[in-house]
Amino acid sequence: MEYSPQDEILIEEKWQELVDACRKNKVCRKEDDWDFVRRAYFLAKEAHKGVRRRSGEPYIIHPIEVALIAVREIGLGKKSVVAALLHDVVEDTEYTVEDIERIFSPKIAYMVDGLTKMAGVFNADSTEQAEYFRKVLLTLSDDVRVIIIKIADRLHNMRTLGAMPHHKQIKITSETIYLFVPLAYRLGLHAIKSELEDLCMRYRFPEEYAEIKRKIDETEPERQQYIERFMAPIREVLDRNKFQYEMTARVKSVYSIWNKMRRKEIPFEEVYDLFAIRIVFKTLPFPSEKTQCWQIYSCVTDIYTPKPDRLRDWISIPKSNGYEALHSTVMGPDGIWVEVQVRTERMDDIAERGFAAHWKYKHASISQEEDGLDKWLRKVREALSSPTESAVEFLDNFKLSLYKSDIVVFTPKGEAHSLPYGASVLDFAYDVHTKIGSHAIGAKINHKMVPVTARLNTGDQVEVITAESARPKAEWLDVVVTSRARQSIQDYLKGERQDNIEYGMQLLEERLKDRNVVLSGRVLRKLMPAYDCRNKDELYSKIGAGIITLDNLDALLKENSSTKILKFWRLLLPGSKEEEDVNLDLDDVAPTLDDTIHHRVEEPEYYMADCCEPIPGDKVVGYRDPKTGRITIHKSTCDTLIKLAAQAGDNIIGDSEIKWSQQKAVSYLATIEIQGVDRAGIILDLTRLITTDFNINMRTISIHSHDGIFEGTIGIYVKDIESLNSLLDNIRHIKGVDRVKRLLST
Repeated sequence: MEYSPQDEILIEEKWQELVDACRKNKVCRKEDDWDFVRRAYFLAKEAHKGVRRRSGEPYIIHPIEVALIAVREIGLGKKSVVAALLHDVVEDTEYTVEDIERIFSPKIAYMVDGLTKMAGVFNADSTEQAEYFRKVLLTLSDDVRVIIIKIADRLHNMRTLGAMPHHKQIKITSETIYLFVPLAYRLGLHAIKSELEDLCMRYRFPEEYAEIKRKIDETEPERQQYIERFMAPIREVLDRNKFQYEMTARVKSVYSIWNKMRRKEIPFEEVYDLFAIRIVFKTLPFPSEKTQCWQIYSCVTDIYTPKPDRLRDWISIPKSNGYEALHSTVMGPDGIWVEVQVRTERMDDIAERGFAAHWKYKHASISQEEDGLDKWLRKVREALSSPTESAVEFLDNFKLSLYKSDIVVFTPKGEAHSLPYGASVLDFAYDVHTKIGSHAIGAKINHKMVPVTARLNTGDQVEVITAESARPKAEWLDVVVTSRARQSIQDYLKGERQDNIEYGMQLLEERLKDRNVVLSGRVLRKLMPAYDCRNKDELYSKIGAGIITLDNLDALLKENSSTKILKFWRLLLPGSKEEEDVNLDLDDVAPTLDDTIHHRVEEPEYYMADCCEPIPGDKVVGYRDPKTGRITIHKSTCDTLIKLAAQAGDNIIGDSEIKWSQQKAVSYLATIEIQGVDRAGIILDLTRLITTDFNINMRTISIHSHDGIFEGTIGIYVKDIESLNSLLDNIRHIKGVDRVKRLLST
């Protein structure tokens, strides 16, 4: 279908917008550069000719918008602009990667290939999305620009997500919040990260988004008056000291406010840090940047009293994504705490434009020292050099490298190591060297002996104690939080497991041979459930490791088919209770059954997710297991659901397809958390209210009292969210109860 004259005008306007952006950002300095970009535009326009997006606009608008984001919002160069313009050509048209290489260059072809979605055959044990993510992430090992353009592509797709059906919105927003948001953060793209979060919330929780946005807009005039009062005396002192600066106020993003409201269970009106004051200044040749930042900090704290525990010095030790700034929270007028951020123009550029700005300043510097972002990229490349067999496992491990909060710890010689919040001695040991991690048996933190599982805090000095005989253990996987440590442990355990599998298979064959039995699929189907093994490799591995001794092998092999037939018939009876006790091998019983017996066709099974405990009234989404067909119901905010939707979005079921049971007898588990001032009889009052007044069954109760304070949890069965909220309101009126809330697992 040909484009209309109006379409052609729209395309030409958007192209001119890109040309202007390239001129302003000095992307093209020579006529050859312009020719390079123009060729990409005309090829993309011709390749996508007549094609429209779901929104109805000409498809070529999308790659132009992606190129605009790359130039205007990130600051990438001409090769990135060309790759952005061509990023969908190979995927959606007849052009090949070889064509791109011939027309442009091998580098452009490589970048376009990295940006092309995975097509064809996928591993049987992996989802399409996970394979796609693996292909994209592997480009990090060579050219980070591919990932940055992919983030720009995702940003424009999110900006136009309204044209997509709801189930697609769930899939795309889950992918975005699960992978692209932390990637944007890790690459220092703060503004893009915040916009992606807001867009995810806008489509997943439109009512909450609209309500918070409305309240932000309503309080704008009052907030602006306060900001002017706060900034006036700071301006006066900075002007007096002849600083060249720009001072602005930034309001928290809608997502950030919503997250804080959920985390702390407070209303909008109790979120006091709605905004932060940012001072960005032009540095002088002397003294150092760091000294000048502290001079401005001193000017601010001469006026307003700082909160000692809220000083954040990311100048002395920048964040691992390259972020540098001084943050301090001070007491402003009317007793309101206000955060003040101090940055140089260079620091602000890196904070807003991330990796591209980072490299611009690094290349302009004579220093070739490896900084935090360099170290992270080096670790990522090491991890990507030997990806795991499972794409899902690979993605889970990579996700660990996208942590948001940093701690800084030191070796005995004073070398700094940046690690994620919650890191253990093992994470530190593997960060120093794989051999140190694999042979760790303990450590000294600040000269005090601790186990390898001990958690670290910023400022700790850590000395790892090793032994040549020590080896990684499976339980270490429950302790480590870094991808490098997890990957190293998994690699060792897989090697050890493979040895156990080979030895276990040999051992089982020998034991069966002694009994004149040949190892076969039928024998394995008898033994696997008997030994609680999900597959034959697990069975062999446990035998090889000595976990399974095969002492009862004779008894298992002698169980006759008549017993199994009896159990099979019992299974067919309504209300059968024997399912858990039967290890049924249909190969044994099928030949003796009458041909008129057919398998029972059942409706899909629905299960409430243990991770988030949804109840009627919650916003929910379902996940259909591709193997069993069972559907697990999760709350829309559940972290586990986000992961599932990101990795296997085609199995997601929207809330419109989920119907809660209307039977009054059905009840759902919810857990409430309670805290207050202890007194005689308070537990009796609580249980009487729940069981007698509300006729609600309790599943568990765990209350602890110390120093006059009681706290604990109660598991209860409720019909819906309304009955739960009514119960919580009544509990709040019990004398001594200070706080009660529904405990959210995720």
